[in-house]
Amino acid sequence: MYRFLLSRQWVILTLVSLLLIPTMIRLGFWQMHRYDERTARNQLVSDALTAEAVPVEQLTTPGHAVTRDERYRSVTATGSFDTGHEVVVRRRVNADETVGFHVLTPFVLTDGKVLLVDRGWIPADAPSQTSFPDVPAPPAGRITVTGRLMPDETTAASGIKDLKGLPDRQVMLINSEREARRLGAQVLGGYIAQTAPEPKGDSPELVGRPGSEDAALNYAYAIQWWLFSVGVPVGWVILVRRETRDRAQAAAREAEQAEPATV
Repeated sequence: MYRFLLSRQWVILTLVSLLLIPTMIRLGFWQMHRYDERTARNQLVSDALTAEAVPVEQLTTPGHAVTRDERYRSVTATGSFDTGHEVVVRRRVNADETVGFHVLTPFVLTDGKVLLVDRGWIPADAPSQTSFPDVPAPPAGRITVTGRLMPDETTAASGIKDLKGLPDRQVMLINSEREARRLGAQVLGGYIAQTAPEPKGDSPELVGRPGSEDAALNYAYAIQWWLFSVGVPVGWVILVRRETRDRAQAAAREAEQAEPATV
């Protein structure tokens, strides 16, 4: 009855089904791994954002690489902005996905060290791409700024290509080591995305809070893959039963046609 399972077509179908089952099970576990990663990342970001602000030099020093646990931590710093060495970061978007610049201004601390401050987004409204845009001035004099601590940017982490030969005072990535060489100063590792004080006239536009990754979607995908893995053998059995029924019906019709007519 089931000799048809040895046919080339059914052997291939059976082998494909046997391969699909463990593959789908593994994909489900991979999605659960992604769910755990995203859940942990979301919790880490939430903890950092809700932590009490601390002086920046408690978390970073010149040459320090900001860790995952330190990222997004709220920090404070007292000093003054050095607009004479200000640069803009190209190809950055705001909340409306409009391309412009981020304003990166050195902030000289009271002990002489420098903290890089991303003051926010401005539109690319200069006469040409080679012109330095019109940047709103920061508060003058000695002030205290607050911001979220961020690690140095790299092409590998951000996906942003570090182009060479850019116009004067324009950069692609925010990198404290590179800025330390340019400024000839001790620059704290990483930088901060300014959150306070808020700029006058809402420009530069402050960088928004980091969003949460959709971990629940990975959980749903995991369940989906496991349901698929269960569905494969069920589907195989249904196909076998249908094939068996169709063959039995075909054999019955052939038998009826083969019987001699009665006189």
